[in-house]
Amino acid sequence: MSQGLPAAGSVLQRSVAAPGNQPQPQPQPQSPEDDDRKVRRREKNRVAAQRSRKKQTQKADKLHEEYECLEQENTMLRREIGKLTEELKHLTEALKEHEKMCPLLLCPLNFVPVPPRPDPVAGCLPR
Repeated sequence: MSQGLPAAGSVLQRSVAAPGNQPQPQPQPQSPEDDDRKVRRREKNRVAAQRSRKKQTQKADKLHEEYECLEQENTMLRREIGKLTEELKHLTEALKEHEKMCPLLLCPLNFVPVPPRPDPVAGCLPR
């Protein structure tokens, strides 16, 4: 008989697993200490997972609150832009009306050529 080969008539038993399935190892008997260690590890992991989920939820809540505050501030600033734009238009019209009848501007001695001004409203509006 050659070495390393089974004797004639003996059958080798191999566990043949279906494709994609791995043979399951047989569970070994565990001591009570191993069981306790496993239980403690699972509990520790469960607590850590809860803490992680809670922290993630708190972070999301904080971001949502910050978003809400920024939305409110944005709305308030847009209203203020609208009010200031209207005030600028009103004051520009008032200045134009005043320039038509201002005695200082109408006096030939005080006449200083004023270059035309660009539209002040167009330069202040957000793009």
